[in-house]
Amino acid sequence: MAFRSCAGVILLSCLVVLASSAVPKQKGRKPVNQPARSIADSERDAEITSDCPEDGFFADAEQCDKYYQCRNGEIIEKLCPDGMVFNDYSNQEEKCDLPFNLDCSQRPKLQTPIPSLHCVRQNGYFSHEDPKECGKFYYCVDGKFNMITCPDGLVYNDKTGICTWADEAKKKGCGAADVFAFDCPPVNETFGLTHPRYADPEDCQFFYVCINGNTPRRSGCKLGQVFDDVQKRCEWARKVPECADWYKGQLTDAELEALENPPTPKHKPSGSGPSRRKPQRPSKGKSVEPVEE
Repeated sequence: MAFRSCAGVILLSCLVVLASSAVPKQKGRKPVNQPARSIADSERDAEITSDCPEDGFFADAEQCDKYYQCRNGEIIEKLCPDGMVFNDYSNQEEKCDLPFNLDCSQRPKLQTPIPSLHCVRQNGYFSHEDPKECGKFYYCVDGKFNMITCPDGLVYNDKTGICTWADEAKKKGCGAADVFAFDCPPVNETFGLTHPRYADPEDCQFFYVCINGNTPRRSGCKLGQVFDDVQKRCEWARKVPECADWYKGQLTDAELEALENPPTPKHKPSGSGPSRRKPQRPSKGKSVEPVEE
């Protein structure tokens, strides 16, 4: 009887082992590898955030005329007036500036322009529509224009928004050869380094400076003077025979004389005017004796 019980136990154990071995084992799953994140993704996540770092004004990462104001944890999106860009030199200053004063190469996007008469955008400096008008440009404020003319000899520079020499502006159709009816005479390299000067053949008051001997820049003498092509300098008109009558009909002899020899201002002699010094008062507690005559 005991044997049968023992045999039954052994048989039951064998069946359990066989049953467990018959059940197929599930292989463990390996975790799916996440795609590697690039540095650009990390930087983008750092830029795109809904949290204010602190109160102040912060530039948009892509658009140069867009910025954000952070105030008490709230983000307010803002735009500069059309034609202006946000100056992020200080996050405590809300300042929109002209694009010539900032580098927007890292955030080149801009709002859609709102053009008006002579104004590419509502605000800013813009070239004249006629490419031959090298020295004229428009200054626009809120869509209203004002045409400005550069000083004689200069052209409008699209890159800087100011008037510069033609060779510096590098504006198509507005080079020195296009603007001036003058060619620098050929000279050797050594003499060219002295930037030689030549009289303007059309105007006694003006002359040309040939930079490095080959690039002309037009300059001029002050009123009443002309360029002496022999001495290579400005001189009073009466001293240069070929230009002695240049100002005739513009200035009288008396006016020319006054320009050359301005009257010396008369100085008042010291002590002639009333004294600004306050009269001295007697010290407290001390009597002042009258002066005997």
